[in-house]
Amino acid sequence: MENILCLYVNSMELETREIARGLRRRDPDLLDELIGRYQFRLPRYLWTLTGNRAVAEDLFQETWIRVLEKSHLYNPQWRFETWLFSIARNLAIDLLRQRQPESLDALLNPGDEGTPREWPDCESATPFEAAAAGEQAENIKHVLRRLPAEAREVLVLRFQEDLDLSEIAEVVNAPLSTVKSRLYRGLEALRNVLEEEAV
Repeated sequence: MENILCLYVNSMELETREIARGLRRRDPDLLDELIGRYQFRLPRYLWTLTGNRAVAEDLFQETWIRVLEKSHLYNPQWRFETWLFSIARNLAIDLLRQRQPESLDALLNPGDEGTPREWPDCESATPFEAAAAGEQAENIKHVLRRLPAEAREVLVLRFQEDLDLSEIAEVVNAPLSTVKSRLYRGLEALRNVLEEEAV
């Protein structure tokens, strides 16, 4: 088991070094590969923050422009996706701040503007699978909308985007203890909402 873990860690380190070198060279093939790798996950996360499909798509493109502009700042000791999601989150918050909301909750709860869109996990789903996934996703979105924005964001990063707690702390720029607290409160709030829905 230790050998497998060492191989995984070594391959991750090798991949992040390759990404860092490719970004510094502005390698178009690497950029295409990275955009393809995150073409569903990143817009889905941005939609969670903004609640607006068109804004999420614009921010997706802006994120990749920023990745190229800031490529010299990428440290191969970080997982690329953590750095990428941090950039995307900062762009979303900057955009939402321009609307001069009253609180962080208002920043991450823009209301019902825009038309929701499901970001499929793969393009090869059957029509039945797509319909079932869409219905389940709608139910989950409905429940998540009722949670505080900070808790919702941490839940999405942990369970939808599969980031670990230390990576989430980097993305949201908060101490690990704060992330754990938000996750705990989010899970508790989620349980309460689900219990209310069941009644």
